[in-house]
Amino acid sequence: MRIRALLAVTALAATTALAGCSGDTGGLTTDTTQAGDTSVTEAPQAERAPAPACNPRASLRPAATLPTPGDMPAGSYMEEIQKRGRLVLGTSQDTLLFSSRNPFTGQIEGFDVDMGRQIAEAIFGDADKIQIKVIAYDKRVSSAADGSVDIVADTMTANCDRWRDVNFSSIYYEAGQKVLVSKDSKAKSIEDLGGKKVCSAAGSTSFENIGKVRSKPVAVAKPAFGDCLVAFQRNEVDGISTDDTILAGMAAQDPYAKVIGDKFTEEPYAMAMSNKHPEFARFVNAVLERNRADGTWKSTYERWLGDFGAAPAPPKAQYK
Repeated sequence: MRIRALLAVTALAATTALAGCSGDTGGLTTDTTQAGDTSVTEAPQAERAPAPACNPRASLRPAATLPTPGDMPAGSYMEEIQKRGRLVLGTSQDTLLFSSRNPFTGQIEGFDVDMGRQIAEAIFGDADKIQIKVIAYDKRVSSAADGSVDIVADTMTANCDRWRDVNFSSIYYEAGQKVLVSKDSKAKSIEDLGGKKVCSAAGSTSFENIGKVRSKPVAVAKPAFGDCLVAFQRNEVDGISTDDTILAGMAAQDPYAKVIGDKFTEEPYAMAMSNKHPEFARFVNAVLERNRADGTWKSTYERWLGDFGAAPAPPKAQYK
């Protein structure tokens, strides 16, 4: 308990330090938002009717060729971004390996950030012409839909409900949900946590999936996964459930935690954009097509996720 309590204090201090950083140095700038209350709460129930069935992996077909960087088509949203001088990327700052702040450089970095940087490079010919805006998990859809950011890359699952509000890119990463517990836990899967408190980020599909488990774990919502890790280390919750890649990053931060069970969901990650600019989604998909073909996706995987083993084949694009 004393060790776990010490870890909780350390994690809380790290979370506080992250929230206190006002910006990055160099070309990569950050607008940091506060996560809000971290008390144990139940997430609100969705109020609107279920979305019609769809293929959430199917995005808008890209154009055959990409425009030259620095010369975006007249009247396009890419030209608007080019005139502004920077791409605004919405993401998190506490998802290790995908989008987290490097404590030594102050930069937010990871697989998702590199996805955004590759779009900036395609627009400007310079990956550093990007502004990172830290957004809460439950603001990912609204931030893309209302134009607060140009694009969201934040371990975000494409699903039919979200397609009603935003356009998604083609899938750039295939994840699946698992659960993290204490190393001394006898649980083998999330089904063994019936009646136990299991934490996930408010507004995430991971939170919704906990409520679908037959053994009825008690789903606990927190503003961000970093807050879930603090609650776990304080023994306020018995486990954390989200995508396997996010949990791997958490386990790397807590030597007294382990990830258990097989994937019990499919979580296809895609980038989200306003549906007012379909040409931008087609442009993003063309960049992803090129990066799958020329090895950029593979090198990005190896840089951030190579410890999980050899890079798999990138997800194959599907189009409407």
